[in-house]
This record gives sequence, C-alpha cells and structure tokens, in this order.
Amino acid sequence: MKKDISNITDINFLVDQFYEKALKDSIIGYIFTDVSTIDLKEHLPVICAFWASILLDQKGYKGNPMLKHIELNKKEALTETHFQRWLELWETTVNELFDGKIADKAIYQAKNIKALMLYKIKQSDKFNLGT
Repeated sequence: MKKDISNITDINFLVDQFYEKALKDSIIGYIFTDVSTIDLKEHLPVICAFWASILLDQKGYKGNPMLKHIELNKKEALTETHFQRWLELWETTVNELFDGKIADKAIYQAKNIKALMLYKIKQSDKFNLGT
C-alpha cells in the first residue's frame, strides 16, 4: 500500500522521479535540456522547496516561477500541449508513488498551476505584441 506525501524526503523523491520522466519525454524533454538548459543540481532543491511550501506549508522557497516561465516562453513558445504533458507526467508520478490527501493536493495544485501559467503567459504575449 502506498503512503501519502508527508515530508521533504517524499517531495524530493517525487520531484526526482518526475524529472527523470520529464527530461526524457518526447514532448517536453527538450525544453529542459535544450531550451532552458537547467542545472539540475541547482534547480531540484528550488523545485522541492516550492512544492514543500505548497504541500507542507514549509518556509524556505524563494523565487518567482511565473516570471521564469514567461522568460522561458520568450525563448520557446510554451503551449497548452507542453503544460498538459507536464501535468500528465506529474499526475502519473504522484499516483505511482503516493496515495492520500496530500498526494491529491499535489495533483490539484498542479492543475491550478497549469491553468495559471497558461493564462499569465498568454497575457504576457499580448502585452509584448502591443509594445
């Protein structure tokens, strides 16, 4: 039986497993490896802190993921297809590893993040076209 997400170790494991899938994915992998060229050693702790703040109410996350994705969108158009695949991989990973209230929250919040990211990116695109 799977357990629920309950601590930072669980979040670290979830994020590591997610990125293992995402980096190899035929739809979004290139965004991580070729477009953003993220340094996983630096990036993963930031992402883990982000999810810990959302799921476990932990302090420590500093960053602006919206701004990062708007900047990334300037390099490569981030589309509904990209975010849908991101969500599918996240949801699959959560469901493979965990079961419970916090796991459900991880999926729910990811759906909200997807919608908000797409909205903000579209708004940014409109603003940039008008200038």
